[in-house]
Amino acid sequence: MTIDLNADLGEGLSTDADLIPLISSANIACGYHAGDRETMIRTVEHCLQHGVAVGAHPSFPDREHFGRKEMTLEQSTLQEILLAQLNLMAEVCNQTGATFHHVKPHGALYNMSARDAGLARLIAETVFDYNPGLKLFGLSGSHSIAEGVMAGLTTVAEVFADRTYLPDGSLTPRTEPNALINESGEAIRQALSLALENKVVATNGKVIDVMAESICLHGDGPHAVSFARMIHRSFSEHGITIRAVQ
Repeated sequence: MTIDLNADLGEGLSTDADLIPLISSANIACGYHAGDRETMIRTVEHCLQHGVAVGAHPSFPDREHFGRKEMTLEQSTLQEILLAQLNLMAEVCNQTGATFHHVKPHGALYNMSARDAGLARLIAETVFDYNPGLKLFGLSGSHSIAEGVMAGLTTVAEVFADRTYLPDGSLTPRTEPNALINESGEAIRQALSLALENKVVATNGKVIDVMAESICLHGDGPHAVSFARMIHRSFSEHGITIRAVQ
């Protein structure tokens, strides 16, 4: 079997070079929460060297809070913000010879669209109108996926190896002390359960079903590289091939 392993990159961290050979898809910051054009070019070039699919990781305009502060913007303003970041990613891809593969919203924009159908629809329709061939990553089982399908996009249901889940299938908010998984064994067990069984254990002990097409490791996590190496090895031992969604 195959599954995609993705990471959020181009955010100014020194771990990108070690992560890229271990993943199959990269979500690259487009300057609004982190990164800049030169960082994007370097990251894309490194992805090309390792056959990693490249995508845009658009955010609210929020470098101060790393894109993790929720914002309420006019639809036209949000469309302009999204298009500016998609355009920049497309320009970088054209310059480097890379294929623009997907879009994955970042941080607060990602979480808000997962629970807000209207926002999810705006993002999906904006991406479709820009380039209907782009794939849309979103939280598995959320409005992001449903609205992406409705808009006519190919969607990628995303799950997380390094985040905990609430019983309703949503991610535990980062404001909660148990939101992040910091123990390697737990991360590997969760990744295997997601990949092999499409299941995850919620914070209350309930086993919930989730569609897992891509597993995310946060590039800014303190254990990102070590988790990626261990998951990569564990997947190989279980006959799971890491490959980008085609």
